[in-house]
Amino acid sequence: MKGIIDSTLREGSQMVGVSFSLADKLAIITGLDKIGVEELEIGVASRYDHDLSELLRQARANRIKARLALWCRCRPEDITCAAALEPDVISLSIPGSDLHISKKLNKSREWVLATASSSIKQARENGLGYVSLGIEDATRADPVFLEKIIATAQAAGIDRIRLADTVGIATPLSLANLVTQLKGRFEVEIGVHCHNDFGMATANSMAALDGGADWADVTVYGIGERTGNARLEELAGFLGIRRGHNYDLAPLKGLVREVALLCGRPLDDHHPVVGSRIFACETGLHLQGLRREPATYEPYPPETVGLKRQLLFGSKIGRLEIDESLKLGRRKLSSSEYDRIVVEVREKAATLAYPLPLEEFSTLVGNISN
Repeated sequence: MKGIIDSTLREGSQMVGVSFSLADKLAIITGLDKIGVEELEIGVASRYDHDLSELLRQARANRIKARLALWCRCRPEDITCAAALEPDVISLSIPGSDLHISKKLNKSREWVLATASSSIKQARENGLGYVSLGIEDATRADPVFLEKIIATAQAAGIDRIRLADTVGIATPLSLANLVTQLKGRFEVEIGVHCHNDFGMATANSMAALDGGADWADVTVYGIGERTGNARLEELAGFLGIRRGHNYDLAPLKGLVREVALLCGRPLDDHHPVVGSRIFACETGLHLQGLRREPATYEPYPPETVGLKRQLLFGSKIGRLEIDESLKLGRRKLSSSEYDRIVVEVREKAATLAYPLPLEEFSTLVGNISN
């Protein structure tokens, strides 16, 4: 694996109603760089985007370590525009499926091959050091023609192929198999760009990496068209915690909350990795395990992502939680005493409309049992 490509400022900004200011973009870039994301796709090469030049200038002035990339259509004028901006990476895009080639563009397969080849060569001639070719709708493309596109791109000197699951119809197994097959036949780097239409974008991205992909695209909070894309917080979280990849996960929560606020999409308390209540527990058996050994019911310590454990007591308590709080040993409580404690704790929790935190529960139990 080479790394993650964050496309919040390109793909993410395509979400309906989203428009980032220059200051917003710089803040997002800074947050992503602190986490350690390897490549940032910061926009579309276009003479109409007046922020790009200044965005690149300020990002470099701020010593951003990540590679800075621009997405670009396979049009000579757009490639010329991209070259003038001098990004670290140019990400060209060409359709792969007959549906997109014929219905969207009214073009032919021959046009795709010729345009991909000439565009890659132009990018090289314009001094762009790292050239990527995204194949749009690759997961619905004819597999034989998909390989023809990649072979043509490789002959033209491409550095990376990005396979786009444009409408999110891949499965983890199908995408992993496709990547493994292509890695066995071609020498170029392979990346994947997964959409979340069936809720599998992150799983598909992780499966592709397991299948040999070098890169996986993400966006902060998974923002993007329709249901969005693979989520940075989920993929970086898993890679950092379970695979030992060198990502600093502490800034994740703040960055996701910032983007959620900018998009007008409140962050769910139980959102994976960064939700404020994902380490809250009220179930009796789980509480017992967490109090004795947190690893019994936690996949990683909450402090890893800047969160705290919340042990809560309410309508689900039983005798074990009471015994644990009282540190019983000197005497046994009668059934009626247990019942009284349970009733009062549940009534208190119902009055508050929220279960009690550990300290308040322990104090209440202690007072009742005396």
